[in-house]
Parts: sequence; C-alpha cells; structure tokens
Amino acid sequence: MTNIADRFAFLKDEIKRLSDEMDKVRSEILSTGLERIEGEHAVVVVSLYERTTFSSTKAKAFLTADQIAACESVVLCERIDPKPLLADIRV
Repeated sequence: MTNIADRFAFLKDEIKRLSDEMDKVRSEILSTGLERIEGEHAVVVVSLYERTTFSSTKAKAFLTADQIAACESVVLCERIDPKPLLADIRV
C-alpha cells in the first residue's frame, strides 16, 4: 500500500503535468480560430466574455486606513506541501 504522503505528492505532480498539457491543448484550440470543434466524443465551443475585476490597490487610494482596516478580515487556511524525502535531510 502506498503511503498517504507519497500518494499526495504523486497526485500533485500528476495534476501539474495534466494542467500543463491542458494549457498546450487550449493554445492549439485557440490557434485554429474556430468557434466550434467537433470530435468523436466531445464538442469544444470557444466564446469570448467580459469579466469585471476589482483592484484593491486602486481602491486603497480612495479609502482611509480605518476604512481599509474595517474591510479586512483574517482567514485561517491549511496548506499541504509535499517535498521529496531527500530534501528533508539536514546536514
């Protein structure tokens, strides 16, 4: 049975590899200039849309320090960082 730490590290590497592959395929799709590409098992539709973003840096220029502090909150997050076993050896 695979150790849970090894499994986590393997999956994280696999997700990274697949994400890189997906980015390459996405670029290939966009380079065709087509809005619709039909395959044997799927159809890909390319569309444009607008998205509104919020710049906290620009907003801070309009707010006082107290107003900024009133809008901030602290959130507790968990992070798991797999590292190769050899990186853990201390000399």
